[in-house]
Amino acid sequence: MPFNIPNLLTWFRIILIPVFLAVFYLPDAVLTLHQKHLVSTVIFALAAFTDWLDGYLARALDQTSAFGAFLDPVADKLMVAAALVVLVQLGYVDMVIAFIIIGREIAISALREWMAQVGESRSTAVSLLGKAKTMFQMVAILLLLLHDSIAGLPSASLGTLLIYLAAFLTLWSMVYYLRLALPQITGKSCE
Repeated sequence: MPFNIPNLLTWFRIILIPVFLAVFYLPDAVLTLHQKHLVSTVIFALAAFTDWLDGYLARALDQTSAFGAFLDPVADKLMVAAALVVLVQLGYVDMVIAFIIIGREIAISALREWMAQVGESRSTAVSLLGKAKTMFQMVAILLLLLHDSIAGLPSASLGTLLIYLAAFLTLWSMVYYLRLALPQITGKSCE
């Protein structure tokens, strides 16, 4: 495992996950629910920023590695799953929406691993649709964690709308990736 700045940022993001979860286990005498929302939003935003930064630095410093390519999406999925579990527990996200998002991540990760084993990893590389899904998902989670108004706009309502949009994009992108993999799955052309 290469110890470089991008990989250290990814490990930092993984370390943030238990810190993020611990915020909600603190007694209300230590942090009020409002303060927990603020702190968790900052932690999640920091994790999202380090996700962008480690990818940028890996390319800019020519420090990409197979281990980093493996660990980065794992860190992302763990952070999103932790946030969704918290949001479900708080009653801010429906359990079905969380299941769709987490289930898709597991299914597509398994699909990509299988496609790599059969030498077809390029056919399930991240698409623009997948990136749009991730953007809506991250913004939705940030707004739902904040759970306060921003410039008079209710972040909870906006976050709820965006998480439903993210769930739709999640399903759409899953179908997209499965369709790309269909020739390998069935042994036939998809045309």
